[in-house]
This record gives sequence, structure tokens and C-alpha cells, in this order.
Amino acid sequence: MILTTHALAGAAIGKTVANPWLIMVIVIPLHYFMDHFRHGEYLDKKMGLRKNYWKIILDISLGLSIIGSVAYFKNFSPVQMFLVFWGAFFSMFPDLLTFLYWKFKIAFLKKPYQLHKWVHKFPPDSPESQWNLRNSVNDILFSLLAIVWLFL
Repeated sequence: MILTTHALAGAAIGKTVANPWLIMVIVIPLHYFMDHFRHGEYLDKKMGLRKNYWKIILDISLGLSIIGSVAYFKNFSPVQMFLVFWGAFFSMFPDLLTFLYWKFKIAFLKKPYQLHKWVHKFPPDSPESQWNLRNSVNDILFSLLAIVWLFL
């Protein structure tokens, strides 16, 4: 899943659950559950981080902008804002751990990295992982569901 999808799902959980620690316990496994579904990957691993970083920044910015807009229009309280952004952050957290292991090979992050690879049932170069509309349907559906949930 793209980071926007994870952030939106985490924000929806954050809006619903009042305990920040419980939000973490829910959204981190939710991240892995969502990654098990077919989805496209927009990063070109052959190009490296230097040529891909703008895609990551755009992805995170889009997710946070949508969440911020909903929070503004729904007039969330400061506590709700904290919980929503807490959920968004921790829903993206497994991808941060994966990135840190991939880039810096931090030993204690190897297990989370391996788990993250394992839950992606399609190999990175497979047709099921290509960046196209067919592979993005699950991202779109999860994102729309989360946006509706945020507006309720």
C-alpha cells in the first residue's frame, strides 16, 4: 500500500479509539494486513533513494493534507487531532522501519524487515506489484473507506 493509504487508515482508527497505546496496537498489525492485499509499488528500487525521494514526500504530503483537511472541516478538537495524527504516524511506522533497515542495515530491525517482506505476497518485480490502476484498486478502496470513516 502507499503511505497515503496507511496514513488514512491509521487516522480513521485514531479518530475512533481514544487510547493512543491501543491505537498503536491496532494500526501496526493493520499495516501488515493491508500490505497483504495486491497493490502497486511506485518506488523504482533500481533508481535508488535519490531519484525516488520526491515520490515519498508527495505520498506522505498527500495523506497528511487529506487528513488535515478533514480535521479542519470536521473541527476536530486538539485531542482528536493528536489521536488522528498518532494513528496516521504509527500506521506508516512499519514502512519507516523497513526503510531504516534497507538503507542502514540496523541489525535489530532485520526481523520487522523480514516480516514486512513476508506479508507482501507478490514479489517486487511481479506484474501484481507494478504501478498501474489494476494494482491500485485496493489502495483506492481502503483510502475511500478511511476518508468516509473520518467524515462520520
